[in-house]
Amino acid sequence: MNRREILTGIGAAALTAGSARAAEKPRWMSRQLPDGTREEATLASLPGKQKLIRLSDRPPNYETPIEAFRTAITPNDQFFVRYHLSEIPSMAELAKYSLTVGGDAAAAPITLSLNDLQRGFEQGEITAVCQCSGNRRGLSSPHVAGVEWGYGAMGNAVWRGPRLKDVLAKAGIKPNAVEVWLDGADGPVLPTTPDFHKSLPMDKAMADEVIIATTMNGAPLPHFNGYPARIVVPGWTATYWMKHVTSIQLSSKPLDSFWMQKAYRVPAGMFPVDHPFPTQDSQAAWPITDIVVNSAVAAPIDGTRLPANGFAIEGVAWDRGHGIKQVEISLDGGKTWQPATLGKDLGRFAFRAFSLQTGRLPPGNYTISSRATNNAGETQVEKLKFNPAGYHNNVPQMIAVTVA
Repeated sequence: MNRREILTGIGAAALTAGSARAAEKPRWMSRQLPDGTREEATLASLPGKQKLIRLSDRPPNYETPIEAFRTAITPNDQFFVRYHLSEIPSMAELAKYSLTVGGDAAAAPITLSLNDLQRGFEQGEITAVCQCSGNRRGLSSPHVAGVEWGYGAMGNAVWRGPRLKDVLAKAGIKPNAVEVWLDGADGPVLPTTPDFHKSLPMDKAMADEVIIATTMNGAPLPHFNGYPARIVVPGWTATYWMKHVTSIQLSSKPLDSFWMQKAYRVPAGMFPVDHPFPTQDSQAAWPITDIVVNSAVAAPIDGTRLPANGFAIEGVAWDRGHGIKQVEISLDGGKTWQPATLGKDLGRFAFRAFSLQTGRLPPGNYTISSRATNNAGETQVEKLKFNPAGYHNNVPQMIAVTVA
């Protein structure tokens, strides 16, 4: 089966599912999402996946339902799917996988097989959040263009593979290297569409936590999450987490691509950044890099009716690598807050689960919110920092429930 057959199959399966189960909708989607998104989104399955929220088929963009975030590790078959380009390699094509590591700043270019990646290098392992830069884009006000994601364009997994710096070292890093260029096996349908080509600054590429992952939660990467190898850049948004990575180039100059120079940029200085990207920064705009502190309530779901004898509030919090210090819960729309109980610390780049048992409550209407603070003292914002691409929305949720 080739990549066109895969895409045709995806579309046909979704069409069949949509016609046969027209009423099969997500249990909850935020009322802040555009009307069209809430009307058109349905639950659908991709190969190897449970039912996810289908936002588009070509390219496939499928969101994880909010209920999956009651625990800190996101199962592989519930992990969101995000593609920019529609020509996705088939598993048969990927069976012939190889990775080239070279570039004008590489002293000894190499070609590696999947076996080379898994057996030829020391293996690193890290638990880290993979979050689409546009997660929560659909909640922007006013609405902005792009995939209208709700809360589920993210997931947290245990990633394993060789450290990127070790692979680069084997190819020989020349002193003039300033960036590492990344390319994957997926591609555009039309030659006029820019290839999805990204880069990393040398200091981030050489960080211990950055790996070329070949396994995810102890299993091979799922097809639609980058099989057989993807770049994992903990603390940074997923635009740099190149799926099906086939080319890594050490370069003596900055990458001049649409996806670096035009897309995935935010107003300069709007958001906190621990690792600047000087070769791509401008006075007006910076590339989006570090994740902002955030949290999500996965249970209860908006609009539900709950017992007066009490219920559990559960969710996850995360940031770019400082780690979560505390999570607070409000039952009155942010007027008052009380501390939640934090779950096990899985590492500074991972989701931190939280929970709170409400105890008995008087009957009535409640608005539940969560608010995370990291170890750097940063807290979720009360008002949206609006930007044209809808990035970094970390305003607390407002979940309306009725206690009876």
